[in-house]
Amino acid sequence: MSSLRKRKVAKIENPYVALQEKKVQTVEKKKRGLMRRLTLYSVFAAIFLILAVSTLITQNVALDEKVQQKEKLEVKLAKLEKGETLLKEEIVKLNDDDYIAKIARRDYFLSDNGEIIFNLPKAKEDSD
Repeated sequence: MSSLRKRKVAKIENPYVALQEKKVQTVEKKKRGLMRRLTLYSVFAAIFLILAVSTLITQNVALDEKVQQKEKLEVKLAKLEKGETLLKEEIVKLNDDDYIAKIARRDYFLSDNGEIIFNLPKAKEDSD
């Protein structure tokens, strides 16, 4: 049996065999070209996919930051609007002479004729 394996087989040299070998070579060449093109396209597709995913992730992170910033600004806006309404009420009150007199008595210790002002300690100082 080993003698059969060592025996060399001669090729048949005719145009039909040459044509068949050429066809096989062209098919192999086309397969290699196809595999190269598919590999190249898959590499480009993978790169595009990675870029698209990274872009989506960065945009999502930026969007989350903007949403948090918007919420903080909305809270700040609500506080400022509340302060604005209080200041508008204060403006309306400051047009009243009785209110101005009350503030002058409280803050500057001014008194009307015949009034005596007593300063009482605050509750915190009273407990000490």
